[in-house]
Amino acid sequence: MEYMNQIFHSFLDRFVLVFIDDILIYSKSEEEHEEHLRIVLQVLKEKKLYAKLSKCEFWLKEVNFLGHIISRGGIAVDPAKVDAVSHWGTPESVSEIRSFLGLAGYYRRFIEGFSKLALSLTQLTRKDQAFVWNEDCEKSFQELKKRLTIAPVLILPDAK
Repeated sequence: MEYMNQIFHSFLDRFVLVFIDDILIYSKSEEEHEEHLRIVLQVLKEKKLYAKLSKCEFWLKEVNFLGHIISRGGIAVDPAKVDAVSHWGTPESVSEIRSFLGLAGYYRRFIEGFSKLALSLTQLTRKDQAFVWNEDCEKSFQELKKRLTIAPVLILPDAK
């Protein structure tokens, strides 16, 4: 991953995202995208890195990337993750709370006031805290689930 970040450094956050060996190229127009794609493929060629064609997808209008749906309209939570959250049963242990908070926390940017909403659940994960599921915990849990299932689409910033 570090190597990929190094070789694409000058393009990161301009039109390239890299995660391990996944490369996402984004553009405002088809003409611009053609140029961006040409640049990325040239860098790969120069560095003698090869992509398996069967794993490549080109000219997508929407892409599922790291649990987000990225499109011209912005960034949204992956519907499969929303479904998983909406069907999540009430946690019955600290490890179950941690699992839920891990998933919910990954999408915290979509939930205003996430830390405050999750506070009663987070407190239950403390080392010397007895596990007592109370009304505050249930309210927090249900509100986080609700907010994740109706999470907004985050609009991509305009560089202008």
